[in-house]
Amino acid sequence: MNITDWIHTIAGFFILFTLLLGVDSSPLFHSKYWLFFTAFVGLNLFQFGFTKFCPMGMILKALGVPEKRNNTPQRDTELRDRS
Repeated sequence: MNITDWIHTIAGFFILFTLLLGVDSSPLFHSKYWLFFTAFVGLNLFQFGFTKFCPMGMILKALGVPEKRNNTPQRDTELRDRS
């Protein structure tokens, strides 16, 4: 998985988890203040669309997560043969 895949996975998890903790009708309800974290994640996704600045992306890059997908030579050969 590359950085973009990890960002979508982590953001989706945080949104779903904080909704479970922040919505009154949820069986895991803890406090409505968890919805602020949901809004924070959504705001970061929104601002990334304009600024291309992503703190989570910087953290993942520092941890060594690849920025692009690795195309294996076998797959490249298959794509060339189809052309």
